[in-house]
Amino acid sequence: MIKTVFLDLDDTLLDFHRAERVALSDTLTQFGVKPTEAIIKRYSEINRFVWEQLELGKMTRAQILVLRFELLFEELGLSVDGMEARQAYEWNLGCHHFYIDGAEAVLAELEAKYDLYLMSNGTAAVQDRRIEASGIAKYFKGIFISEKVGYNKPSIEFFEKCFAEIPNFKKEESIIVGDSLSSDIQGGINADILTCHYNPKGEKKDGITPNYTISALEELPALLQRL
Repeated sequence: MIKTVFLDLDDTLLDFHRAERVALSDTLTQFGVKPTEAIIKRYSEINRFVWEQLELGKMTRAQILVLRFELLFEELGLSVDGMEARQAYEWNLGCHHFYIDGAEAVLAELEAKYDLYLMSNGTAAVQDRRIEASGIAKYFKGIFISEKVGYNKPSIEFFEKCFAEIPNFKKEESIIVGDSLSSDIQGGINADILTCHYNPKGEKKDGITPNYTISALEELPALLQRL
């Protein structure tokens, strides 16, 4: 029987890509750049690459948060301070939150039956503002943000520190639900707990196989009920 459910935040409960797009457009405009589709797409590619480097332990959080903007503006042929761009973007991002379809109703249903915990690799200052503005914290018994924990998903250290904060925690009674195979699902595998991939786009990644897969959040309550 499942008692503890760990849930990822971005692109599992809150639509990060939508918030990112708005925040990036605002930031580019601040620095005199027209936010075209091509530029927004290129930023997303760069951002995905640097976060993968973080997950692999090849870069630090401090490095990637600045580097992604340095790389983008360098490609655009512009001299923009990466730290200034980072700070502007994070402020803009903290101003926006959009729920994934069905997320609030599912959280309300699950909260009555399970101990819910939020897990995020996002930047603490940004996530704190988005969590507060969205009102999502009320559904959770605890919130674990990697910058505060001191480790990032998918490292075993991140999960072990989170587990240690939960009274009477048992791995065999827990599951992690998230959209990222390399972060959430690989992290759950590393931590030896059940995994559920929220996968509305049919993503696959060689070598990473979740225990369960759902294509819509509305499928989650029935899945948990069966476990």
